[in-house]
Amino acid sequence: MKARRCSLTFRGVLSAFLISVLLEPGAAGLDVFQLHELCKFCDVEPTSCNGTGICKTDCSISSICEKPTEVCVSIWRRNETNLSIETLCHNPAEPLYGITLDDYNSTTCVMKEKNTTTGLAHFCSCKGAECNEELIFSQSDRIMEDGDAVDPTPDPLESNDSLMSVVLVSMLPLLVMVIAFFGMFYWCRIHRQRRPNRQWESSFNFKRKPIAGGLDCSDACAIMTDDDKSDSSSTHANSLNHNTEPLPIELDLLVGKGRFAQVYKAKLKQTTWNQFETVAVKIFPYEEYASWKNEKDIFSNTDLRHENILHFLTAEERKVEKQYWLITAFHPRGNLQEYLTHHVISWQELQVLSSSLARGVAHLHSDRLPCGRPKVPIVHRDLKSSNILVKNDGTCCVCDFGLGLCLDSSLSVDDLANSGQVGTARYMAPEVLEARLNLENIESFKQTDIYSMALVLWEMTSRCEAIGEVKDYEPAYGSKVREHPCVESMKDNVLRDRGRPEIPDSWLRHQGMAVMCATIKECWDHDPEARLTAHCIAERISELEDEMGKLSSRSSSAEKIVEELKIPIEVEIPEEEVKITEIQNIIAVDCSISDKM
Repeated sequence: MKARRCSLTFRGVLSAFLISVLLEPGAAGLDVFQLHELCKFCDVEPTSCNGTGICKTDCSISSICEKPTEVCVSIWRRNETNLSIETLCHNPAEPLYGITLDDYNSTTCVMKEKNTTTGLAHFCSCKGAECNEELIFSQSDRIMEDGDAVDPTPDPLESNDSLMSVVLVSMLPLLVMVIAFFGMFYWCRIHRQRRPNRQWESSFNFKRKPIAGGLDCSDACAIMTDDDKSDSSSTHANSLNHNTEPLPIELDLLVGKGRFAQVYKAKLKQTTWNQFETVAVKIFPYEEYASWKNEKDIFSNTDLRHENILHFLTAEERKVEKQYWLITAFHPRGNLQEYLTHHVISWQELQVLSSSLARGVAHLHSDRLPCGRPKVPIVHRDLKSSNILVKNDGTCCVCDFGLGLCLDSSLSVDDLANSGQVGTARYMAPEVLEARLNLENIESFKQTDIYSMALVLWEMTSRCEAIGEVKDYEPAYGSKVREHPCVESMKDNVLRDRGRPEIPDSWLRHQGMAVMCATIKECWDHDPEARLTAHCIAERISELEDEMGKLSSRSSSAEKIVEELKIPIEVEIPEEEVKITEIQNIIAVDCSISDKM
């Protein structure tokens, strides 16, 4: 057994020696023992390889090279008729078709374009078993359809450009999404800015008419208004300023100042062509937040829409200036008090002013809209000539709802009691001065507005040329009280003395004026229940306009006027006061109609 084991060991040592000799070509002069390459060897064969990417030779013959110095070679050719691949063994030290192989130490067969004696061809050479079976065409080698080729040497700049193209193409979807996002954001912003302009332009006709009487629009009497043909309503109250950013408004001129706020003429800048529109801005200081909020809430009620209510645009909280703003239409004719101070009005103008005022107050007091839908009644509680604006068409619109009250059915008696004694002392109704308002009946709040409106109608009448001699403007109660009377002073005049503004007998000589004066007296009656409703006043003035129009169209003779109105004209007016019941017979107006619209 020992002898056999020794024999096996000797054979193993001999095998190891022979392998080491074979693995070291040229050692000890034994070149014949070098290993030869195993290559694909099919000479020239047609192929479907188009010279791009990675191709297989599809050669089915493998052969051991004849000489140990030979390497595997593949040649790809393209001629006018077909494509071909030649696989063979070749010594890189010798030329092949006029070229020298220079990349034979690679284990992969990377094709390179060469200019051979037979034309252009792609060569690759490598070392490794059948390494020339898989052909790798460089991406930089672009084979032209006409057989011409571009220099296969890689261009670093071209590689960078290709890389950049790949990056850009990869980022293209993200870039499109970003552009689309910012495009939509910009469109929404511009669309929102232009919507107020379209609403403004659709609501206002900016062609201004000359102001009657030569009133200067820059006078302090100019407060707020829109055009004479515009719809001075409160619709779309919050639609103008739906962004958190303040509107681009530039204050221009201080045109009014009250107890709680100041009013400015201002410019609302447009988004295009550097245009602007004139608006009125009522500015409240921070400590008057309650007044601002109350007026804003009333204005924001879309049911307030009416041609004889000031057109409201929007409200803003200006934190930087520590102010609260109400933005409304602008009226260059100003408030009624200043207008009457500067103008003597005709009978026709008196009818337009008084009827439009009555319609505005009737709309406030009404518990239904013209369409029949329920509406919350609103009382103004501070009606006076300085809180009524004159529009360019000669009509009135009511403004300043800082003390306004919505007579919601949910309000309790305690809520109404907490509303307090509010208003301007000169225009307070007797029951307000006496603090004896019937809180159980919401109609009592409306009756206080009727009393105040009667005083405003008196002020209008006192400046009408139809009364004869027209004196300078004086507010109601004129010189009987101070310019800014206190509540106690008004109590003495209104409650103790039962005083009212004077209606001279000369005013009654005009047939229509007699009806107007009778209406005024009914409206300032000491008993709230005896006063007319705003709806009845509006109907009576409208009926008066119709009757006076019929008379003027039929004849201008005194006889026919007497017959139509059933009152004497060319007679001496008795010195005693004309009774209201006699004046009511002048015109048949049914004031029993309810105040529901």
